Amino acid sequence: MIQVRDIPVDQILLGNFQQRFDLLPESLDDLCASIRRLGILVPLLVRATGDGLALVAGHRRLAAAKRVGLATVPCVLREDTELQSMEASYAENLIRLNPTPVELAVSIKQAVSSGEIQVTDIADALGRSPDWVRRQLAILEWPEDVLQQIHAGHISVSAGANLALVRDDAYRAFLLDCAVNNGATARTTAAWLQAWEASMPMAQAIEQPPVDGEQRARPMIPQAPCLCCSNVFRSDELSHVPLCASCILRVRHLSPV
Repeated sequence: MIQVRDIPVDQILLGNFQQRFDLLPESLDDLCASIRRLGILVPLLVRATGDGLALVAGHRRLAAAKRVGLATVPCVLREDTELQSMEASYAENLIRLNPTPVELAVSIKQAVSSGEIQVTDIADALGRSPDWVRRQLAILEWPEDVLQQIHAGHISVSAGANLALVRDDAYRAFLLDCAVNNGATARTTAAWLQAWEASMPMAQAIEQPPVDGEQRARPMIPQAPCLCCSNVFRSDELSHVPLCASCILRVRHLSPV
């Protein structure tokens, strides 16, 4: 049977298992209000180490408890190995607390880079496959502007995956603006990607690697946004007007016709 003990907050060390990025005071307001009214409903997880008690899971609860002035917090003492504690921390912080896709990818990269936990261990902790974990790591190789919009929740990961493959910075920025303002789906951005690839010179296009069909469904007829009104049309309904990167930037700032 699991035993819960009240442990003084000043005896709990933060440890090496924090994956959350939202411990700023304003992010804890709701949790602090709940603790003041009801107390801590879910015990923290701690692990005995040579230096004392290391926090495994419950970083936000501990931060909120300190903020409201609690002297002790309810804890479950686990007798885990370092690896087991890491897996428990991932299960708590990366599943229950629902991080953004970019937060998740950054946390996984930090863990793998530390050398203390392997891809397969993270996969086991999250109930995913090692290939899924590797795909999360690959997200961090996408352009910064795409990652910013995914992290802000303005576009989905699947929609961003298509835009990340557009290597023309100016045109990708234009497509991102269209995606954010119009709520573009993965199917729509796949059509934009297809239209961009179709516009590349033949010698460049044939060197492109095959696209993973599992991630992107391509429409039968390519689609693309109008450079003036941003509405999406079939490619056979658009006029082909070759523009350089500088002119694309100028067109983006024109008022819609």
